Amino acid sequence: MKAFSCFKAYDIRGRVPDELTADMARALGAAFAQIFNARNVVIGRDVRLSGPELRAALTAGLCALGAGVTDLGVCGTEEIYHAVARHAFDGGIMITGSHNPADENGFKLLRAGAVPVSADSGLRDLESRVADLLGCSECIAGGPDSSAPSSVLAHPASFRAEYVRWLLEYSRMDGMTQKGRMLKIVADAGNGCAGPVLGDLAAALPFDFVLRQTEPDGHFPNGVPNPLLPERRQKTAAAVRETGADLGIAFDGDFDRCFFYDSDGNFIEGYYCVGILAEEMLRRFPGGKILYDTRAYWNTRDIVLNCGGRPVMGKTGHAFMKEKMREIDAVYGGEMSAHHYFRDFAYCDSGMLPWLLTAALLMRTGRPLAELAAERMAAYPCSGEINRRVGNAGFLIKRIRDKYAAAVLYQDQLDGINMEFPGWRFNLRMSNTEPILRLNVESRGDRALLEDKTVELLDFIDAEGTAQSVS
Repeated sequence: MKAFSCFKAYDIRGRVPDELTADMARALGAAFAQIFNARNVVIGRDVRLSGPELRAALTAGLCALGAGVTDLGVCGTEEIYHAVARHAFDGGIMITGSHNPADENGFKLLRAGAVPVSADSGLRDLESRVADLLGCSECIAGGPDSSAPSSVLAHPASFRAEYVRWLLEYSRMDGMTQKGRMLKIVADAGNGCAGPVLGDLAAALPFDFVLRQTEPDGHFPNGVPNPLLPERRQKTAAAVRETGADLGIAFDGDFDRCFFYDSDGNFIEGYYCVGILAEEMLRRFPGGKILYDTRAYWNTRDIVLNCGGRPVMGKTGHAFMKEKMREIDAVYGGEMSAHHYFRDFAYCDSGMLPWLLTAALLMRTGRPLAELAAERMAAYPCSGEINRRVGNAGFLIKRIRDKYAAAVLYQDQLDGINMEFPGWRFNLRMSNTEPILRLNVESRGDRALLEDKTVELLDFIDAEGTAQSVS
């Protein structure tokens, strides 16, 4: 089987047209319809300039194998999740490059019921079938031409009003009126897909919104919508400070992730947001199971246990998290990378629910986000994820495991290696797609120990692996 660099562990993404082409999109549509016996598929796309061509080709491939296509047009990934979960679709495909550079794009794939397609659940079969179809010009001949307007082949539709109504009802914002001082929120859509949905929500909510860069624009005049880039982070932080906002939120391109800023414009690491949301979800669902990823978890586990919940650790990655969510029927799952999963959202991740739930929490308690986060940051300081590009990742992980084995209190290899010691722990794992080691370190209330151990580990990696820093 020919391997394609754009087929990753959880989805498909790559540069257009170097790694991802219209022909490949057409073959993917045909393969998806065939392998999953999909007769009724919903699709959507983000605002990237390559989106219309890929949409037309994908639609042609789906129709060539007899599938009916419903096209939501420009939308967010979670709007596809919502459509597949709540309507009679056999599958869904979102065309998105998310937070990646503007010349990249990709596909996120779902089966019926919004079940993700990953390397463990059909993505490799799709890759094999795409290779076969690309090598056989007659295999999908006679179907619609990918150059035909996709509007001719697909039925345009919108479930946005229904989706926004569900967000308001689930977050208990529906019909909410402001008590006391009005909450002021800076919301930065980054010229991605979040702007129209933010506009609809703002019209229904009792907050003072400062909406920024809400016009979807695939030219990305203000830079690619990736809130983790320092320049993007600084602009949102400055807007929070300049407007005197109580809360700042920023979104990636397809808005399946949102990122938080406190009233001082400080960026709140996703790790601590997981703990805040876990506590809020356990207030709503007492005794529920909370899923978290392996990279940093002491803070989350502590909160869940103190709130009477049941903490469960899972592998990093949205497809793995969703599968584990379903397996254990978790009410909520969170990754430090700002992916937040909800049982009542078909176990899928949402970038809108986290800030709505957090805003409701701030209104109910009257406590600022900075105060909520500071308590947990002091209790469990963490390094954040540090990346090193190496040529011998597997060897280095084994060397580090051996180096620390004598002092370890607990270890596992669920995802890379987790090793716990008196007062501190770390996770070290390989990237699924690149020769990169990813390190996360945390301590129990001891920032000096955290910093010492982080430097110690990085020095060892650099010395043993001739590593190169990666942002």
